[in-house]
Amino acid sequence: MNARQREAVLYLDGPCLVLAGAGSGKTRVITQKMAYLLRECGYQARHVVALTFTNKAAREMNERVRTLVDPKLLRGLTVGTFHSLGLRFLREEYAGAGLKRGFSILDATDAQGIVQELLATTDRARLRAVQQTISLWKNALLDPDGAARVAQGPDEAEAVRVYRSYEATLRAYQSVDFDDLIRLPARMLAADETLRARWQARVQYLLVDEYQDTNACQYQLVRMLCGDRAMFTAVGDDDQAIYAWRGATVENLAQLARDYPSLRLIKLEQNYRSVQTILEAANRVIGHNPKTFDKTLWSELGTGEPIVVTPMDSDLAEAESIAMRLSAARFERQAQWKDFAVLYRGNHQARVMEQALRTLRIPYTISGGQSFFDKAEIRDVLAWLRLIANEDEDPAFIRAATTPRRGIGQGTLQALGAEAARRGVSLYAVAADVSEAILPAGRQREAVHQFVRLVDHFQARAARRGGAVPPLPGADVQGDLLAFDPDPPAFDADPASVAGESRPAVIGAPSAGLAGAAVGIDGLRGDDAARVLDDLLAAMNYERHLYDTLDERQAQSRWANVLELLEWLKRKADEDDMTLLELVQHVALVTMLERADDEEPDAVKLSTLHASKGLEYPHVYLIGVEEGLLPHRGGDDEGDVSEAAVAARARRIEEERRLMYVGITRAQRTLRISWCRKRRRGREDVICEPSRFIAEMGLLAEVPRPVGDTDPDRTLDRLKALLRR
Repeated sequence: MNARQREAVLYLDGPCLVLAGAGSGKTRVITQKMAYLLRECGYQARHVVALTFTNKAAREMNERVRTLVDPKLLRGLTVGTFHSLGLRFLREEYAGAGLKRGFSILDATDAQGIVQELLATTDRARLRAVQQTISLWKNALLDPDGAARVAQGPDEAEAVRVYRSYEATLRAYQSVDFDDLIRLPARMLAADETLRARWQARVQYLLVDEYQDTNACQYQLVRMLCGDRAMFTAVGDDDQAIYAWRGATVENLAQLARDYPSLRLIKLEQNYRSVQTILEAANRVIGHNPKTFDKTLWSELGTGEPIVVTPMDSDLAEAESIAMRLSAARFERQAQWKDFAVLYRGNHQARVMEQALRTLRIPYTISGGQSFFDKAEIRDVLAWLRLIANEDEDPAFIRAATTPRRGIGQGTLQALGAEAARRGVSLYAVAADVSEAILPAGRQREAVHQFVRLVDHFQARAARRGGAVPPLPGADVQGDLLAFDPDPPAFDADPASVAGESRPAVIGAPSAGLAGAAVGIDGLRGDDAARVLDDLLAAMNYERHLYDTLDERQAQSRWANVLELLEWLKRKADEDDMTLLELVQHVALVTMLERADDEEPDAVKLSTLHASKGLEYPHVYLIGVEEGLLPHRGGDDEGDVSEAAVAARARRIEEERRLMYVGITRAQRTLRISWCRKRRRGREDVICEPSRFIAEMGLLAEVPRPVGDTDPDRTLDRLKALLRR
């Protein structure tokens, strides 16, 4: 470790902020500090908590600390995400939150379904806007009444109305959404001094990674857990704060110094990733932003090659040129495909790049691509399997009962949910003997009875035995992913209360629900399982549902995915002699593995700048560096000259500049930047200008061609010749 890293590890005299520049070894500092606390400072692992934002980062920290500390000293150590800590809190404190022990967690898709019904709209843009607004309010610790006080204009007034109904629906379902996993613990700790004291006694040292990405709710949770003792280390970088659109506020870094006057600030400025040329360009561009904390990245890895800026005639020409240059560079440098990344501002830029790479048969992966098991149609079918396997799984009940529609709407579900909460039973248990007192309308009762009979029929064919059981031990919901956690509960909780606990399920997440269904079905093998699957799909009437609700092309595509799932399930049942239960378990394992971020294949990485944060590549191509794209032209206030609108635009440009900084600092050895003189948008070509960030880097957007080399086709011919070698 260098001197600054060592200082950050050893400092324990109070609150500490480590300002860690890109590539400066912040993960090493966090893991070494955890090891120092456990090995040399007498801290017990169950009293040390390290929080970050992604499962991948948490796994990396967990793996590193295990190489540094005797396993006996690690018993009970918590290394996870804010969401996983919030979930553990609610598992213990569910009663104080007004929840039943087996509460459910709605993922974004199912939460969107509730909002869509409340809005009564098919306008996807409006739906996303309202859902985002509600999420931002929750992250700002605003309940519906608080949101009503700050709402401006008719759109936000409508969002407040939906927010009230949405919260009532969640309560009736005995469910929470992902924002609630942090909001509810933060609110409960702030309101209950006894509860706060109990948890502060358990969290004796807190480490927080990527602190610049915290929102108001997460900051409140940190403050409530640390208390006046303030034994924490926060690690962050104000120059990499790129998530304001989801509620994160870089102001939290400055707020630390105001809330904790004794805060020790330690800067990590030595970069271990990039050559100096790249770092100088990054320093210059970010220098145009107002600074909360000054810092300058530097490296001992040498000067490196100059950064190349290439203007292109069009986005198609850009993609074709980069594909050829990338292929030639791999040959010249004797590199692997995975040494190269193509980064861009928006997902829409990937399409032409994919076509160019496929033309040259260059393997590639796209960061953030949707999992097969995350597709809505796959989740719809798997919900039925989950419910047949475990009738007490409320998330599966809700999805199966409403997709396809069968006369069971939000009103019916709210009534069933309220009764289930009162009696402390599952939705299915209430539905199985639903009475007129619960559902006065005969039509509603009949719809529920028909649904229950259908589920009973397939349960009987599956020869279900026994009652509902807890999910497989070790499955833990973290953030918006499901990761396998082989460790015991993080805190020194009563073992009896943990062992007897019914784990919440994630609505719509196959892995969570299927893990919970992993016992209770006997003996349908081979052709029998295949026959049940065929009959179930027919009974669902799912194909007609797709064609009734989507245009023909979308319906065909989704139905093909369903048939692919069905064939795969049948094949596995036949090849591996699996029961229907074993198929359910197998899908759970496949889903977990698919989301486990295993070793990257040897392929070029295509990624948005946001998704590239935290990653690094020897050779980076940063494309579409144009005004209006990077920086992105967004917002409804472009023509507004009011002081508030001008300030808002300035903040957006500052965040876009930080995004450019993130893109530059992904490169280790070489960086290539391109922009287009014109770009296809819709059915017309739009004239483009080079981004201001190119000039701010100290680079020329247009480089004069050498005399005698004025033919662009000659350069292209040389590249093609090189590829034929």
